[in-house]
Amino acid sequence: MKQAYIRKGNATGNVVLLQTKAQWMEDGNMWIQYISTIPATRTDVINLQDQLDQKLQQRQARMTGICPVRRELYGQCLDELIRQITINCPERGLLLLRIRNELLMTLETHETLYESSVAFGLRKALQGDLEKIHLRNRIHVLEREKSELQNELSKIEAKYEAAEKRAAERKMLDDKRHSEEALVFRKTNQQLKLQLEGIITYRR
Repeated sequence: MKQAYIRKGNATGNVVLLQTKAQWMEDGNMWIQYISTIPATRTDVINLQDQLDQKLQQRQARMTGICPVRRELYGQCLDELIRQITINCPERGLLLLRIRNELLMTLETHETLYESSVAFGLRKALQGDLEKIHLRNRIHVLEREKSELQNELSKIEAKYEAAEKRAAERKMLDDKRHSEEALVFRKTNQQLKLQLEGIITYRR
């Protein structure tokens, strides 16, 4: 969109300029369009409205939400209205132009903030994805360590059970051997007792 400006005329009624002239190339020729300084009539305003509706339909502008096409067409329409008003009253046109420029600057500021917030959100989302990947890798490492520790624990438990079983078997064998030795000692003691009693009886 062309950058708009106003140059107020002098007391003799110099032309009030609202926009820079339009220039374009067509068929190898340079075309220049100057802004008209003819005061607008009511019919011109009605035609402007019809042209706006027609352009909106032709370029398939969205009627809701953010639409660059709709914004461009309404901006051009506003520039034309300011031009028409400026021809009749330069002071009023200058004020409207200042208001329009302030609105454009505010809108650009909002767009910058929006783009910054989107970029910040994308960075945060990317950071979150990286943290998720890091946490998943950490979980895999911990699960592997857990599995290794469980295997080691199973081996230790198996060794403990085997050692406990061997100790129980050894205790059973020791108990059996002690019982057999005690039985032998009792038999030997009984035999010695009988022999001793026989010797004492014989001497009498």
